[in-house]
Amino acid sequence: MIKQQLQLKLSQKLSPQQIQLMKLMQLSTLDFEQRLQNELEENPALEKGKDQNELIENDAEEDNDLNNDINNTEDINIDNYLSDDEIPSYKLHSNNYSSDDNEKTIPISGEIGFHQLLKSQISSLILDTEGTLIAEFIIGSIDDSGYIRRTIQDLIDDLAFTQNIFVEKTEVFNVLKKVQTLDPPGIAARSLQECLSLQLARKPISIPQIMASKIINEAFDLFSKKHFIKLQEKFDINEELLKESLREIEKLNPKPGGALSGMIQNTHIVPDFILKIENETLSVSINSRNAPELHVSNSYTEMMKGYKESINKNKSQKQAIQFIKQKLDSAQWFIDAIKERHQTLYKTINAIVAHQNDYLLSGDEKLIKPMILKDIAKKIDMDISTVSRVANSKYIDTPYGTKLLKSFFSESLTNYEGEEVSTLEIKNILKKIIQKENKKHPVADLILSQKLKEKGYKVARRTVAKYREQLGFSVARLRKEL
Repeated sequence: MIKQQLQLKLSQKLSPQQIQLMKLMQLSTLDFEQRLQNELEENPALEKGKDQNELIENDAEEDNDLNNDINNTEDINIDNYLSDDEIPSYKLHSNNYSSDDNEKTIPISGEIGFHQLLKSQISSLILDTEGTLIAEFIIGSIDDSGYIRRTIQDLIDDLAFTQNIFVEKTEVFNVLKKVQTLDPPGIAARSLQECLSLQLARKPISIPQIMASKIINEAFDLFSKKHFIKLQEKFDINEELLKESLREIEKLNPKPGGALSGMIQNTHIVPDFILKIENETLSVSINSRNAPELHVSNSYTEMMKGYKESINKNKSQKQAIQFIKQKLDSAQWFIDAIKERHQTLYKTINAIVAHQNDYLLSGDEKLIKPMILKDIAKKIDMDISTVSRVANSKYIDTPYGTKLLKSFFSESLTNYEGEEVSTLEIKNILKKIIQKENKKHPVADLILSQKLKEKGYKVARRTVAKYREQLGFSVARLRKEL
């Protein structure tokens, strides 16, 4: 039996414009300039620079006297595109800058995501079209350390769900093996053991290299636990050969993803914000390259005016005006989106600078205050995700160097004096303790916790372990040296 029912449902969906705005928000200055250039090339209704009509007396009154009773068969309100009663929203101009305010600092070298570099090497692999798509997907699944942290089955499921590619386990495995031949050695490994094994396999053959490969492939558990005597007994080797083999392993990179930063050429960071100190007062400004002057093409508005004044409108004219309307709407939205991006960047950076005023005045990292995304989001009355997009991709030029905004964020802990201190301060102290330890008898996490306690910081052993891992240090037994 067929029934008809009326159901009310409340749902939230992001519009295409909102999605595009979020993407604009997280672009760096160089990427933003490229995006702007692409938009200018694709939309002839959008132009860069000052509108020439604004440099002379505008004739707003004359435009407003146009006949409002012209027959409009397409529901297009032409007046919306011709009104000069006030400066339209699509005419964006930043009043924060003069012609002399253009950023003249020299861009500094910096790192970019290494996935693009890996993808550029795919052409060296012998793959068909589907194999290339699988390789690109595998590369996209590599984390910052250079590892694949997912099983083959997970990759297969995601390929089917997101790429509509249905493949067998052996096919994904074979492509993965080919991706693992890319540079740097050890990339796309699924474990530390596989990472070290891949690197050793590409080193010149020698006795220590062969023995090092045996240790990693056949006795990784003994190696990881530093059971050196058992390794000697297992492979029947003397202490000297064991030392030479271990030295071969020590030359390997446990995090090959980090090595890619040194391979990237001709990449630059252009600061999004400029911080200056004048008379013990902080002054922050947005790089003028983030606030371009844009306007809608005068020729397009003239076309709209001509269409309005025309008495006889044929089919081709109506089609043309629909195209013009589409381009004008797109141009107007894009400029409004840039204006909103600029306002969001301005509010966010001012809130961050105000929160970290003491640190930014002195440059002393001990004065960095605890600050999480929620703190800034609450101050500027915006969503945490918006602040995250700004903090994760924007740089600020300070008297102490160009820094990623994300580096100003940290959690808080309370010391024995009842003061809130940044976890960055504790991590710096922890780093110094580990660097100065006796490598033959490295300090365990429990002892590290006690040493921090002696310095006035109550940090649990588990928290110490978390900070140690974030700093890139292994557990004590793995830091042990012969």
